[in-house]
Amino acid sequence: MHIFDVIVIGGGASGFFTALNLAEQRPNLRIAILERGKEVLAKVKISGGGRCNVTHACFVPNVLTKFYPRGERELRGPFSTFCTGDVMQWFDDRGVALKIEDDGRVFPESDNSQTIIDCFLEEAQQANIKISTQTIVQNIVKADDVWQISTSKDAYSCKHLVMATGSNTKIWDLCTSFGHSIVAPVPSLFTFNTKDDRLQNLMGVSAPMVSLKVKNSTLKANGPLLITHWGLSGPAILRLSAWGARELFDKSYQFELVVNWTNDFVFDEVLDELMENKTESPKKTIAKYPQYNLTHRLWQQLVKAADISETLTWADVTKKQLVKLAEQLTQCTFAINGKSTFKEEFVTAGGIGLKEINFKTMESKLIENLYFTGEVLNIDAITGGFNFQNAWTTGFLAAQSITNKA
Repeated sequence: MHIFDVIVIGGGASGFFTALNLAEQRPNLRIAILERGKEVLAKVKISGGGRCNVTHACFVPNVLTKFYPRGERELRGPFSTFCTGDVMQWFDDRGVALKIEDDGRVFPESDNSQTIIDCFLEEAQQANIKISTQTIVQNIVKADDVWQISTSKDAYSCKHLVMATGSNTKIWDLCTSFGHSIVAPVPSLFTFNTKDDRLQNLMGVSAPMVSLKVKNSTLKANGPLLITHWGLSGPAILRLSAWGARELFDKSYQFELVVNWTNDFVFDEVLDELMENKTESPKKTIAKYPQYNLTHRLWQQLVKAADISETLTWADVTKKQLVKLAEQLTQCTFAINGKSTFKEEFVTAGGIGLKEINFKTMESKLIENLYFTGEVLNIDAITGGFNFQNAWTTGFLAAQSITNKA
């Protein structure tokens, strides 16, 4: 039996951050991290294309929470205690230089996730934190105010137990034995699959700002859109997938997506502007002069879909054709048939029910000395560093709470 004061189950971002902050505040505590995989911090390694998107340069807590489809209300207090600036200062204090990119994402200046991993491992070594990999938790019980943990390797015991396991269904099942409820997991960040003639040969083409809506639904989103060889991606799609995670799951990812390529212009406004071109630019060939900041290739495909030939001028186009073009621009409908994982990231909506957690301490409201951090909770965010920010904040709060009690 290995005896510790604190055991963190899960060797990911939130687990390490909890352990490191706890060790800093209470150096005398015996702390262990139990990781089921061969390596710790595996998700940190691949995040941001191998650069590690540490956080996002949004420094106002109430604004930051708007990026979380699940957890927005609950994270207001935690972000007021430990937010983006605190994370950046934490890494700076440990010699890890960070940079803010134009889109607000924050990366290490090295552009290498190994910088973050090395920082964590060096800090853990200095703090004498025990790290056990390939350690699969098989059972957890609490007896006489002590947690007893059976694993594939050894048995452990501790006073304080931190669950930082991410979307681990086995751990969720164990938590139900403690009385906790689990919100069933469904994919959150994903792209849309569609086969449509209008998108042929447009792989890599993007639109700077579009608005999206799911037909026969209240789901809406806007932002940049990217056309891929399997369908549609980009920030607008990912935002819609995040907020619509459960509804789109219920639809089996079969639905109609309406794209407004102009973003905020309505059909009548676009038709009026197109009609004006008949008098203002009568000799210009329609297909050669893109409107609404669209690329030539995308514009030409929409023109073609409106039954307008490549050589037709504004003077010769009929109103019926312009009506079709206005429809293509503002009400372009695609049949979505399935989804694809966004790059290497697999984010889920689901986990420990949030009403059962004290968000001042990250401690269970049901069982004393049991804590939850990161994505083991029913919290998720859009891409851009926000999921890591949740990991850092909840990990810090758990460490702070244990420090006050241990």
